[in-house]
Amino acid sequence: MGEILRAEGISKTYHTGMVEVHALKKCDITIRKGEFTAIIGKSGSGKSTLLRILGSMDKPDEGEVYIDDINIGELNDKQLSKLRREKIGFVYQNYSLIPEYTAYENIVLPVILDNQDIDEDDVNDLLESLQMSGGEQQRVAIARALIMHPAVVYADEPTGNLDAESAENVAAMLSLAASKYKQTIVMVTHDKQMAEYADRIFNIVDGHVMTDVGE
Repeated sequence: MGEILRAEGISKTYHTGMVEVHALKKCDITIRKGEFTAIIGKSGSGKSTLLRILGSMDKPDEGEVYIDDINIGELNDKQLSKLRREKIGFVYQNYSLIPEYTAYENIVLPVILDNQDIDEDDVNDLLESLQMSGGEQQRVAIARALIMHPAVVYADEPTGNLDAESAENVAAMLSLAASKYKQTIVMVTHDKQMAEYADRIFNIVDGHVMTDVGE
């Protein structure tokens, strides 16, 4: 499988008063198309910062990020918004669902915002495929991220607020999405057990991508 996502020499430093926090230090990472990849690390290791930069939600101080051969650092705000709509899906720990909406309405919202026609068969297939007990809200959030068939889905600690059984269900859903829909998924987690559902596992320590367990 070819690559879909590549980061080269990513560095990021945060300034808090007189203190400098070097969140990322010359990180390189390549993600293959259609794989479920986990990035694991302790709190403060830099994994969430890396995910935000890979997902175009934050900019690195140094380095380049390519999504589907597009250098996202060279895009203006309008182009970046278009790329996020068309090529990126997000699954957050807090779900980011609209509580007044039904599960169906939450799932199809990205399609409506992009002025596209809703493929009812697509929606029903997602609902049927991801129909598992536990983590109901997160199941809807995953379906919403998948509905546009993005180049990459980013999941930021998606099991962090769930009990053990629901967390395993969600990790299994992400694994299923990668295998059934050939969907590229990048998940950040501190939970090694959840990471075991992934095809590849990167370990980030003190701002450095140290290992790829899947190699």
